[in-house]
Amino acid sequence: MSKSETTPPGGTAGPPPVDFYRAESYTAEESLGYAMKRILTCVSQAVESELVEPGGPTYPQWVPLHKLHMGSAGTVAELARECQLDTGAMTRLLDRLEAKGLVRRVRSQEDRRVVNLELTPEGLSAAQKVPAVLSRVHNEMLAGFTQVEWEQLKDYLNRILGNAQRKQAACHRASGQGVSR
Repeated sequence: MSKSETTPPGGTAGPPPVDFYRAESYTAEESLGYAMKRILTCVSQAVESELVEPGGPTYPQWVPLHKLHMGSAGTVAELARECQLDTGAMTRLLDRLEAKGLVRRVRSQEDRRVVNLELTPEGLSAAQKVPAVLSRVHNEMLAGFTQVEWEQLKDYLNRILGNAQRKQAACHRASGQGVSR
């Protein structure tokens, strides 16, 4: 296979595609995406069941709280990117978090177009609970795995993610959208 067949224009080469799936025998239940989506749903439901308090954050709400607490984002635009939400959905989510008294929006003094985000004391308290719950739930999902298997699984998932990101970048380039990060 030539380099041009494995390297997208302007991109980095990835491994060549494989033929694990075939159209004539494909079933969604055996697909990678189906399994990952089901795992994500189970994890999110387990986390939400442990974090839910009357008036507290729901699953879609604790994710941005955690990202703000960890310093992954500080503005509405950054948080939307980190949570993979469009700005309209992020605005609605922040409206709910603000109404619960968990987040404050503060307009930047340097650039009035920028809206910074701050956790309130209640938001900080809620966000501080997330790592312990995530650790407990993830450990429950990994019951029966050895340390070596866990390290291998992380490596496998990161390889799949790398392949998916290369495919996404190639699609963005092909459509002329560029890649936003």
